[in-house]
Amino acid sequence: MSVDQGPPRRQRIAAYAVLVRGADEDREVLLTRMSDRTRIQGVWTLPGGGIDHGEDPRDAVRREVYEETGLQVEPERVLDVHSTHFTGERADGLVEDYHGVHLIFETRLLPGSEGVEPHVVEVGGSTDLAAWVPLREALDLDLLSAARHALGAPRDG
Repeated sequence: MSVDQGPPRRQRIAAYAVLVRGADEDREVLLTRMSDRTRIQGVWTLPGGGIDHGEDPRDAVRREVYEETGLQVEPERVLDVHSTHFTGERADGLVEDYHGVHLIFETRLLPGSEGVEPHVVEVGGSTDLAAWVPLREALDLDLLSAARHALGAPRDG
């Protein structure tokens, strides 16, 4: 007799950067947009992504921010930990029981990246655009839950 164990489980640990520039009403946050290689094309998020096996989370932030924006950053303190859990279809059609754990780091821009316009370095990946977005407008975008949480938006429901 076979026991239905449900969809396959997948847990992903990721690290994300909150990078803000400017002051008061002119503050901007660095965001990235999901590409058509994902099931959530056009949704905005913080730069960051999966931590490779054995990789230090701060190294993952440095690597991911560079790949997605072309900017060099230094992770500072952990601002928060965010978690999401759902069962649903991946981009390839497989239904899975997904659990994402997101470490959200405060980051600062390194001097060599000041004045550099954000641009996607890793072509063909999960990001198709990187941009500075006015903080007051960011919460009006279609944001992933980790980004919405990090930017202090009220929780849904």
